[in-house]
Amino acid sequence: MAEILRPHAEVEYAKELKLLEKVDKHPRPTNWNLSPWAVVTYLMGGKLKNGKEIEPKYFGNRRLMEIAVATLATDRALLLVGIPGTAKTWVSEHIAAAISGDSTLLVQGTAGMNEEAIRYGWNYAQLLAKGPSRKALVVSPIGRAMEDGKIARIEELTRIPSDVQDALITVLSEKLLPIPELNEEIQANRGFNVIATANDRDKGVNELSSALRRRFNTVVMPLPASLEEEVKIVQTRVEKLGKTLELPKVDSSVEQIKRLVTIFKELREGKTIDNRTRVKTPSATLSTAEAISVINSGHSLATHFGNGKLTANDLAAGITGAIVKDPVQDKNIWLEYLETVVKERKGWSDLYRACKEIV
Repeated sequence: MAEILRPHAEVEYAKELKLLEKVDKHPRPTNWNLSPWAVVTYLMGGKLKNGKEIEPKYFGNRRLMEIAVATLATDRALLLVGIPGTAKTWVSEHIAAAISGDSTLLVQGTAGMNEEAIRYGWNYAQLLAKGPSRKALVVSPIGRAMEDGKIARIEELTRIPSDVQDALITVLSEKLLPIPELNEEIQANRGFNVIATANDRDKGVNELSSALRRRFNTVVMPLPASLEEEVKIVQTRVEKLGKTLELPKVDSSVEQIKRLVTIFKELREGKTIDNRTRVKTPSATLSTAEAISVINSGHSLATHFGNGKLTANDLAAGITGAIVKDPVQDKNIWLEYLETVVKERKGWSDLYRACKEIV
């Protein structure tokens, strides 16, 4: 029997969600499976009164998550903004799973998207056979969320063309979706709301109109506050993904993860951790998500072509690939960083040699 590569959050964490539902004594908005308190507890993790542990899904500022969840209990939609890799999609999926028990009501924003993805389309066989009717109507995930009183998700809102974005205004302000062809409308049931994500570093960004922006409460998703926090995030996510991908347990060496995170953090911020040396910043975002990807690639190399222990040689290709997006400018920045920082850092000679061989 085939196994799902990536189960939806509500499936993978079904036991935790049921456990929270049983112990949750806080007030719940209509059609919410959990109270706002329980949703944030599910996200941030912690120990319940019955001694059971909830695994943290998000490592960061709890207050940000409280603001995000509280927004969804109002008539305002939620917009999560940040650079790639700040867990926007991860958080939106888990919030939808905790509130509605369904994270699949998703619209993926693209530059070529049309209004049908947000409003509705038609089953053309039914349309030609019987004309416009409810049976011929193909409602979008947003329309289905309105009918069911659930959370809809929109990924990469600013990738969507501006005229298509504005199709959301009526949905968010009037809480209805007009269907002029049938002289009908879909009215939102209680519990309906929208979580959108936006990447402020994307070259294909379409600015939101002021009318649409007013319909959202915006939460800016920050990068991890400290080196230790980022190391913990990478380590936790790598362990989870390793199980999903059925990679044998590798000695990931926290020290190797710490070296990678240090490199990414220094190149992002344009200075070394000790503030003694200024470094140039490459075009890549070097997010936590990319660090997780580099470690996972290293694990695969160590498992299949190494001795089962993560080494500098296993990391070198992934680090270089993550940093060097522009083959000229980024390559020169990376080479300069190797010579001025990595080469001079005590205990990093193996990483220096491995990276120099790849560049």
